[in-house]
Amino acid sequence: MSQLATVRSRTQNGLDADPVQVEVHLAPGLPGLNIVGLPEAAVREAKDRVKAAISSCGYRFPVQRITCNLAPADLPKDGSRFDLAIALGILQASEQIPTAALNDIEVLGELSLSGQIRPVPGCLPAALKAAAAGHGLLVPEADVAEAQLAPEARIYAAADLGELCARLHQGALVPTTRVAAAPSVPPATPDLADVRGQAAAKRALEVAAAGGHSLLLVGPPGSGKSMLARRLPGLLPPLTPPEALEVAAVASISRGGFDVASWGQRPFRAPHHTASGVALVGGGSHPRPGEITLAHHGVLFLDELPEFDRRVLEVLREPLENGGITVSRAARQTDFPARFQLVAAMNPCPCGWFGDPGGRCRCTPDQIQRYRARISGPLLDRIDLQLFVPRVEPSALARSEASGESSDTVRRRVIAARQLQIDRQGCANQQLQGRRLETLAALSDEAETVLQTALQRQLLTARAYHRCIRVARTLADLAGARDVGAAHAAEALRYRALDRGP
Repeated sequence: MSQLATVRSRTQNGLDADPVQVEVHLAPGLPGLNIVGLPEAAVREAKDRVKAAISSCGYRFPVQRITCNLAPADLPKDGSRFDLAIALGILQASEQIPTAALNDIEVLGELSLSGQIRPVPGCLPAALKAAAAGHGLLVPEADVAEAQLAPEARIYAAADLGELCARLHQGALVPTTRVAAAPSVPPATPDLADVRGQAAAKRALEVAAAGGHSLLLVGPPGSGKSMLARRLPGLLPPLTPPEALEVAAVASISRGGFDVASWGQRPFRAPHHTASGVALVGGGSHPRPGEITLAHHGVLFLDELPEFDRRVLEVLREPLENGGITVSRAARQTDFPARFQLVAAMNPCPCGWFGDPGGRCRCTPDQIQRYRARISGPLLDRIDLQLFVPRVEPSALARSEASGESSDTVRRRVIAARQLQIDRQGCANQQLQGRRLETLAALSDEAETVLQTALQRQLLTARAYHRCIRVARTLADLAGARDVGAAHAAEALRYRALDRGP
């Protein structure tokens, strides 16, 4: 006589967690376990892990023909997250554990050969989806803290298959007690006051932080470009709870996983210039997030920008404009968020010393032009602030005490300016588009004249023109001004260094 059991689970599809029914059927025939429903290698290998785990916990592995169907059958499944659901389905179908206790509970977990339940990636997105569906979620004990970040989610935990089955025999499972999250301790970020000199670059960094603008720093070796870039996270406003949840969900599906201690912290990603396009934007046969998604609501720092492959840099154009990326493959299409803040650094020429007062540069104009041409015009247009960072004077380097304002002082101004933007339009100025930009960043007649003159002299493209308006609106917000004036427009134009050429 055939026997059937069904256990709920979820598969990972980008930041989505699609529902999966794990159907287990026992029937007479040659003994064996067959898994169907588009399983990948890790899922197919579950049969060996499940068999060993069930036997190690003192239960009987049925000597029957076992068919496990992961429905819907046309949805690809990968990873080891179905191990626990398959094992519980087999034990239910063979009437070794009761079936009613798991009726409204979804199950995730990898099994060791001894029956221990190991953590799996993507528990937070699965908990969010399970809560929306009105179901509880059973996760490995090591993933409880992450899963509990999902508001209103009912989370159940287990560390061992045998212990879990014993609890099922005793009756309904009891949800874990929701522990109040400890206040996030901000990481010790480098202080802006430690940077000697570079007043103009510090000002540009403040403007970028206040409006969410992208920034390109151009200067000779040792001028402090990387130091400045690594101080941007310390100037940014704190994440809102929805933003913190998005950042945690992205980290949850990444290879590194999510550390609960980093809750509420903005990510900072700095890939090497040898990174491929897939590493940067995501991809693979089963699409995974790339660096731009891992930097969501944080900072993406690209040092030595011209050393990146030009085709790799071109893939940044769409996410810089839209705040997201769609990765399409033959089997599936996945959308990833990518609302990151780009900060890049580069030398002004191949040797790095063009424009230095010491006269060390020996590059010809043609060499300089070819070097800068590695970065396309359309990509440069999408970088709001472009600034030359000169070499620091030796007298400034010799000072031992900190100079200038601290990161905390600047951050308070940034938070105030960003709050003005949220109250006015619900987003940072960098996200203003179309008619909303015209309405909320209306220029005074003098400011319009300044920008129109630059446009007529072909110093700006149409896209760069609109980005100058966004930057001018941020400058006005930092000054507490209601209208965008000529001084704000003129300063915004000064941040288009590469548009003016060498």
